[in-house]
Amino acid sequence: MHRFSAKVSSMKVSIIGGGGLVGSCAGFALQLGKIVREIVMIDVNPEAADGHALDILHGASLVADQSIHAGTMADCANSDVIVVTAGLRRKPDESRLDLINRNVALFRGILGDIKKAGPKSDAILFVVSNPVDVLTYLAIRELGLPPKQVIGLGTVLDTTRLRSLLAQQLSVPPTQVDVTIYGEHGDSMVPIWSLGQIGGLPVDKYPGVTPQLITEIEKRARNSGAEMLKKKGGAGFAVGVSIADVIHSIALDQRRVMPVSSLQNGAYGLRDVAISVPTIVGRKGVLGVVEVDLWPKEKIALQSSGRVLRETIEKVL
Repeated sequence: MHRFSAKVSSMKVSIIGGGGLVGSCAGFALQLGKIVREIVMIDVNPEAADGHALDILHGASLVADQSIHAGTMADCANSDVIVVTAGLRRKPDESRLDLINRNVALFRGILGDIKKAGPKSDAILFVVSNPVDVLTYLAIRELGLPPKQVIGLGTVLDTTRLRSLLAQQLSVPPTQVDVTIYGEHGDSMVPIWSLGQIGGLPVDKYPGVTPQLITEIEKRARNSGAEMLKKKGGAGFAVGVSIADVIHSIALDQRRVMPVSSLQNGAYGLRDVAISVPTIVGRKGVLGVVEVDLWPKEKIALQSSGRVLRETIEKVL
């Protein structure tokens, strides 16, 4: 819908981690989206943030009339959406828990800097850094914004990976594949095949779809993060467009149902955890969740995913 929009919203988006791969790809995707008015790149390495901002700016005359520049944490004060992509990579032989603890410490520092800048009362904090569900929960607990204004990228990236890989395998248009992953952005994620469709037709009845194919595609989507790390040092383009997709739903108040991570209060039997379920996303952030019947094994897997996150939260927070 917004692909050919000439209208740019008045939204200002600040990307903390804009000097890195994920943050810079998000900035570029927001430029190509032509929706937000101002894109600010912030990084602990100001040269890198400035370099990426300039590189994106240099193409502005061919894309859209937007303000694109490097900035500082002070820019968070009047930003509509504050995106946090900054994070630490795993060291050789480092345990997952040690990496989580280091990222929690870094993220707490970033939250402190955002607090000091004094975000607007209606600002949305959009968490991308991993472990995204744990950090989203931490931000809800410690930043002081209403919980509905704190969103994590959740399984948005996992979902587009699954859809795009399935489309490639079946030689169908990717935009016609509608299968969504919910739960943790991690090993316990849950693809919801019971509601899946291709071109409006049930996915399990679609020509060429077999239980073996479903297992294979699911495995590839689940391992995509590790594959990107091995082949090119980490994901960039797909996570960039995933971030932009969520921001555009906020900027245009589209109220689309998306698999973002947010605080749960009972839906699907999940409580006191930030996790991805069908979530309505608009200008005010989380506008509600949609609860529908799933296959019993999917609901059990989703609740198990919630328990995995709860255990991690208890260990690190």
